[in-house]
Amino acid sequence: MTAVVGRITGATVARRASTKTDPLQRDRHQPDYAILISVVALTAVGVLMVYSSSAIKAYLGPNNDTFAVVGPQVFWAALGFVAMFVMARVDYRYLRLISVPAYIVALVLLVLVFAPSLNRVVGGSARFLQVGPLPAIHPAEIGKIALVIYLAHWFAKKGGRVRGFWGGTVAFLVIVAPIVLLVVAEPDLGTTAVIALTALTMFFVAGASLTHLVALGGIGLTGVVMVVASHAYQLDRIRAFLDPWKDPLGIGRQTIQGLLALALGGLFGAGLGESRLAGGLFLPNASNDFIFAIIGEEFGLIGAGLVIVLFLVIAYQGVRTALTAPDTFGALLAAGITAWLCIQAFINIAVVVALVPITGITLPFVSAGGSSLSISLAAAGILLSISRETVERGTWNDAAADRGRRHGRAHLPGPRRRSLAPKP
Repeated sequence: MTAVVGRITGATVARRASTKTDPLQRDRHQPDYAILISVVALTAVGVLMVYSSSAIKAYLGPNNDTFAVVGPQVFWAALGFVAMFVMARVDYRYLRLISVPAYIVALVLLVLVFAPSLNRVVGGSARFLQVGPLPAIHPAEIGKIALVIYLAHWFAKKGGRVRGFWGGTVAFLVIVAPIVLLVVAEPDLGTTAVIALTALTMFFVAGASLTHLVALGGIGLTGVVMVVASHAYQLDRIRAFLDPWKDPLGIGRQTIQGLLALALGGLFGAGLGESRLAGGLFLPNASNDFIFAIIGEEFGLIGAGLVIVLFLVIAYQGVRTALTAPDTFGALLAAGITAWLCIQAFINIAVVVALVPITGITLPFVSAGGSSLSISLAAAGILLSISRETVERGTWNDAAADRGRRHGRAHLPGPRRRSLAPKP
C-alpha cells in the first residue's frame, strides 16, 4: 500500500514539475525557400555585376586594383549572410525587447553623422559615418530597420487606438519625424522617401484612418516640394528628368547614359563583361545607383526582367508571410520589411528607366554598398524567421485570431450569441 501511494505521489509531483518547467513549444517549420533563393540569387548577381561595372575603373585608379570595389562587397555579403542565417534561427519576438534601444541608437548615429570629424561627405551629402580605421557605415540604413522594428512593436501594442488622432496619428508622427528630418538634413531625399513610404505602409496595414493618411500624404508632398526648391542640385535633377537631352553632357548625362546602356543590351544582352560603356567609365555610379543599367546592357531584357521577377517573388511571399504570421507583431514586421525592400527596389529601377528623377539610392542586395547589403540581408533573415512560424489559414485573406477587429487582441464572443437553429 505504501509503495502504491509513493508511486502515485511521485507521478503527481513529476506531472506538476513538467507542467511548470516545460515551455510551450511553437510549431516551427522550414523557412520560405522562395524568399531565401531570391535573396541569395540577387546577392550573387550583385557581386558579379559590381565587379563587372567597377573593375576597369578601379584598375585605372591609383592602386591599379580591379578588386577595390568588389572586395569589400564580398566581405559585407559574407557578414550579411551570417546575420541573415542567425536572424532566421532566432525567434523574431525577441526583437521587441530591443526595439526601443535600437531606435535610440539609430537616432544617435544619425546625429553623429553631422559631426565634421566623423562624417564622410559623398556627392554633397554627409551620409556616411567614419570612426577611425573602422569601415564607413550609412546610419540611415540602420535607421530603416530600427524604425520598422519599433513601429511593428508600437502598432501591435497600440492596437485599435492607432485610428485615433492624438494617440494614433500624432504619436506616429512623433516617432517617425525625427528619423525623417535627420535624413532630410543630410540631405538624402531618396532614402527619406523610402523611410516615409515604408512607415506610411505600416501605418495603413496597422489600421490607420484613411483621412489621416491622406492628410499625411499631402503634408509629405508639400515637404518634398519645399526641400527640392531649397536645393539647387535637386532642381537640376528635376530638369534632367523632364528633358535630359537639353544638357546631354551636364545634368542629363547620367540619365542618358543609363538609357543608352539599356538600349545597347537589347533582348539578350552583350554578355558578361562586354559592357560597351567600359565598366562604368562613361556611366556615373554604375556599380551602385545605376547598376540595373549595366545588368540590362550585359544580360539584356531577359536578365533585367529576371531581376524584377526576383523582387516580385520577395514581394508576393513577403505579403503571404504577413497574412499568415502567428501574431500581430510578426505580421506588421513582415509587412514593413517587405514594403521597405520592394519600395526601394522600385524607386531604384524607376530612376534607371527615367520614370522618376534621380534619387541616389541603392538596389537592395545588388548595388555596391556595405551597410545597405548587410542590413538588407539581416532584414531578410527576420522575414525568414517569421516565415518559419506561419500558419495556413485556408484562404489568402484569413487573419490570425489575435488580429480580430483590428485591435491586436483575441476576440472572444460574448454570451449573447444568435441561435444557430434554422428559422421555422
